[in-house]
Amino acid sequence: MTTTDAVRILVPTGMLGGGFPPETVTRGLELGADVIAVDGGSTDSGPYYLGAGIAKTARAAVARDLRLLLRAAASAGIPLIIGSCGTSGTDSGVEWVAGITREILAEEDLSLRVATIYSSQKAADLAGLPIRPLPPAGPLDAATLESCENIVGMMGHEPIVAALAAGADVVLAGRATDTAVAAAYPLMKGMPAGPAWHAAKIVECGGQCTTNPRAGGVLATIDADGFTIEPLDPAAACTPTSVAAHMLYETVNPFTMREPAGTIEVGDAVYTALDPRRVRVTGSRFEVADQHTIKLEGARITGYQTMSFTAVRDPHILGQIETWAALLRKMITEWVSNTLALGPADYDFDIRLYGYDAILEKLDPSPVPPREVGVMLLVQAPTQETATAVAKVANPLMLHLPTPDMDYLPSLAFATSPAETERGAAYEFVLNHVVEVDSPTSLFRIDLEGLQ
Repeated sequence: MTTTDAVRILVPTGMLGGGFPPETVTRGLELGADVIAVDGGSTDSGPYYLGAGIAKTARAAVARDLRLLLRAAASAGIPLIIGSCGTSGTDSGVEWVAGITREILAEEDLSLRVATIYSSQKAADLAGLPIRPLPPAGPLDAATLESCENIVGMMGHEPIVAALAAGADVVLAGRATDTAVAAAYPLMKGMPAGPAWHAAKIVECGGQCTTNPRAGGVLATIDADGFTIEPLDPAAACTPTSVAAHMLYETVNPFTMREPAGTIEVGDAVYTALDPRRVRVTGSRFEVADQHTIKLEGARITGYQTMSFTAVRDPHILGQIETWAALLRKMITEWVSNTLALGPADYDFDIRLYGYDAILEKLDPSPVPPREVGVMLLVQAPTQETATAVAKVANPLMLHLPTPDMDYLPSLAFATSPAETERGAAYEFVLNHVVEVDSPTSLFRIDLEGLQ
């Protein structure tokens, strides 16, 4: 098979800043990688990063990964594609990654042409477009759009292809589907859509489709009939199970997945072990949609939070921890009413019992009392001042509240001093909608000169 018959995608890690062994990238280049693709973001960590427009990853971690990848791309003369820059893919996230890239290119004396693709959207620009909800969301109104601190459109492969076709060596994209980042180059080179999109889905998280996800990334080789996956660490392996299982990740249906341009169909896919380390996949299809759509993501402020955390080791309290927690909720409500003259409409709070039922609550009851419990109080109010005031009113209760049958005041253990930690603004996702577009690139702005 000649190099024109296949495209090899090197995916070093599941997320830029997540780290990877440098030698695995070297191995990928030795195996003939044609492009390096890596995701730079996610919504997995909640709406804060989109709402605030900041990254969840440390700048030093992103710079470390970027330096290695820019060197690798330059030495091999192959493109580097990064999607959803700065975690949420806002324009500020793209600029943040672009700034780091600019510094590295200067320090390493690398001459690479960089394209930035911006995906932030203005509420006023979206108001007149055909927008429809995805289940379970309802119709979108102008007030919801205007309430968002940040809105992004999730691009498919087309804007990335446009940047590559214009001569970019490095593409720094705003919010993009995880798969579009890896599918763009093989689609640009004429590889069939079924194998290209399916392979992109499997490799989106790097080594997660291998038997050792911590060992580094993977290489996907896409050709006219299917694709082959192998890990970049010689000690790791891909198996038919580890590869096929990744279609269960972040999908409603493990046999189909919607992209802006259509739907990946893998119900007829066959996963075959070529040897102990490599898997061959055939039978994937891609069905082009009648209407191209761009998914919108938006986050708005819901209030401001203050958190306190105390620990219970008293066996008497632990033996009736649910009774104690119910009393704590009741007492906080009464004390806040009497002290701050606030009612249920003025604030909200949650008590979570870590080590007992904070994660699954009643879905997984414990048959025995816990050995110790961490009690988290999370207060939310329209202002930070109010949230902190409520938490401070609750402070004595978090420190000394007895059970109803105790004739003494216990001493519990705050984790920090001061006990109250102001978390700042809290956000929620409010958009689960798609925009119908005539052009797959119309909502995105491509700048080829941003770093020159």
